[in-house]
Amino acid sequence: MCTVCGCTEGTPSTKRAKAHDAESHERYDAHVQDDCDRHRAYPHGDQGPQRSNHAGDSHSRHRRSAHHQAHGGQALLSGGAGPAGLKLAGMSRERVIQIGRDILGKNNGIAADNRALFVADDLLVFNLLSSPGAGKTTLLVRGVSELKRSRPVGVIEGDQQTSNDAERIRAAGVPAIQVNTGKGCHLDAAMIGEAYRRLPLLTGGILFIENVGNLICPAAFDLGEACKIVVLSITEGEDKPLKYPDMFAASSLMVINKIDLAPLLDFDLGKAIEYARRVNPKIDVLVVSARTGEGFGALYAWIDRQARQQRRALVDTRR
Repeated sequence: MCTVCGCTEGTPSTKRAKAHDAESHERYDAHVQDDCDRHRAYPHGDQGPQRSNHAGDSHSRHRRSAHHQAHGGQALLSGGAGPAGLKLAGMSRERVIQIGRDILGKNNGIAADNRALFVADDLLVFNLLSSPGAGKTTLLVRGVSELKRSRPVGVIEGDQQTSNDAERIRAAGVPAIQVNTGKGCHLDAAMIGEAYRRLPLLTGGILFIENVGNLICPAAFDLGEACKIVVLSITEGEDKPLKYPDMFAASSLMVINKIDLAPLLDFDLGKAIEYARRVNPKIDVLVVSARTGEGFGALYAWIDRQARQQRRALVDTRR
């Protein structure tokens, strides 16, 4: 949970991905993160007992540490145990939980408003997530270039800085809004609401939200999307779902990307799928290459199924 990630440091900005657009210099003030605390840095001298100057004491500590490491006695230090899922120096578990609830409560309210607006506009919205460099933008460029032929498509791009990714989307002939989060490590619902208002009407189409490259914080923040899609590059190894379970547990689809590199890498596809379904038994899995286009037919078919399901659900609620 991103309770003390420094999200309030710097002011996020929302930029239209259009050359020389005057709006590219406007700043967007995200109120959702008002309760985020900053990381606290304590001087080494303030932590624990003061160092002893006796060589014997130092030698004793060294031997004790080496002994524990040799026998695995203290091989794991866990800061994520317990209900809070996070341990912070100088802050109680209860306080951490309360801050998390406050932040997510505000965000979820705005996300619900976004979702209602998207449904009213008959818009299918995907939140695309991954670690940096997994190939989200390359995947999107190829995907939107095809999908725009059959329906309206728009993209909201999230990065700490630059409009590079939004410019790539715009070059593919698709409208895009860039959100720069500054020191923030994820998009939030307020940013998406503001960015969506700057896009042209996409009624009956698809909106892709490319979140900041990060396998931790974005998992907890609802943006109003229909579902989350997590992209895993085979260059990252097959154990990412076990290392970052929250992201894979929150996602409806895992797209395994860069499969064209499989002959060059020691990557176990079966294990990657097994690990993902150990975390989330219901997750769908597709294997693609954003570079060559392999597997994109199955991806488009999956997207079409989601669109049909959303429309059926909407009809059912109106009966």
